[in-house]
Amino acid sequence: MFKLSEIKEIIKLVDQTSVEELEIENEGTRLHIRKPSKSEVVTVQTAPVMHTYTQPAVQQQSTASQPVVQAEVAPVQPEASSEQYHKITSPMVGTFYSSPTPDASVFVNVGDRVNTKSVVCILEAMKLMNELEAEVNGEIVEILVTNGQLVEFGQPLFLVKAD
Repeated sequence: MFKLSEIKEIIKLVDQTSVEELEIENEGTRLHIRKPSKSEVVTVQTAPVMHTYTQPAVQQQSTASQPVVQAEVAPVQPEASSEQYHKITSPMVGTFYSSPTPDASVFVNVGDRVNTKSVVCILEAMKLMNELEAEVNGEIVEILVTNGQLVEFGQPLFLVKAD
């Protein structure tokens, strides 16, 4: 049986490679992952239950031969007025840290100016600390997550008023 943490890490690893489809069988449990195009559904399948994670507004498809449990993971939606801002998103599944150590000051606060090389947070994945850079010049308008929060791939973390 696969643990949820193992499945998340496998998905992250597949997403970072050119592998389009992966199937693993372990002790009678099968895990099948297929990288989606923009209009396809990502399925994580462990016999006999299938979990389907979709992007919003994408039709879900199921396999009729197996019982199906569906869960939709909706990304955090900032306020409607935030559409004018640049979103700094998470490039991976991990834990968000706003400072380099628990007793250090935070990397950025609302109102701070950032440039393309400014470190805005650390994302921990598989015990590795990954610094995330702003990749845009501008001002931090909103921080959308809290320190220590688990974040998903593509989840918006910051809103920046770009120059």
